[in-house]
Amino acid sequence: MPDARLGKEVIASPLAIQGLTVSYDHRPVVHSVDFVTPPGSMSAIIGPNGAGKSSLLKAALGITRRLTGEVRVFGRPFDQMTRHVAYVPQRNSVDWDFPARVIDVVAMGLFRDLRWWQFGGSGQRRRAMRALARVGMEAFAERQIGQLSGGQQQRVFLARALVQEADLTILDEPFAGVDAATETAIVEVLKSLRDEGRTLLCVHHDLATVRSYFDHVLLLNVRRVAAGPVDEVFTEANLQATYGGRLSPVQLARLVEPALAERGR
Repeated sequence: MPDARLGKEVIASPLAIQGLTVSYDHRPVVHSVDFVTPPGSMSAIIGPNGAGKSSLLKAALGITRRLTGEVRVFGRPFDQMTRHVAYVPQRNSVDWDFPARVIDVVAMGLFRDLRWWQFGGSGQRRRAMRALARVGMEAFAERQIGQLSGGQQQRVFLARALVQEADLTILDEPFAGVDAATETAIVEVLKSLRDEGRTLLCVHHDLATVRSYFDHVLLLNVRRVAAGPVDEVFTEANLQATYGGRLSPVQLARLVEPALAERGR
């Protein structure tokens, strides 16, 4: 049963993480984290390098082993709801030398929905092409994935997630190493998914864009520092606690002042 501390919120949430701890070589990299994603939102996990952001996601997804904790998707154990979840990994974790066409990479997102004899059919190709069109990559369908630029590769992996039509999409640093045009295109697609009622959760590192991209935020440094709506949680005190006082007053002012100005109107 869901933890009584979170109650109905857990059942309604696309992703509820409770008491999650991850340890490498007997050293906790994520310690007893609780986090609930609101439905139909874009949420960011923010923290310094080594804070456990990617480790938290991978443990929630069952990619790495969690020492303690429970993960639920719409109130059910994660392993019962995997078809409702799409995952976009970090680009540097992918073997880009694997000889596959762009269309094939996207179609792999449909694998769990098809029988073996359906794989490669015309219906599957149409769905994959629609996803590629949504990220502006339909013209590259026959290209080898390794021939694309970093930004193009990231769009293809987003298309692979789109073709799954998942209720919850989890992305690990989707904007890392991409050009400005690709970042803008990805943000537009993610916001359109949110507006359709889907839920997005991203590991994100650019503090300057948190307010314009996301609705909710989890501030993490091994432990949960704070979580909630960006306007309430993305504060000077919470950022200093998350980054151990490493942000300068000038940096903090640039991050916090837009919210203060808005509240003063």
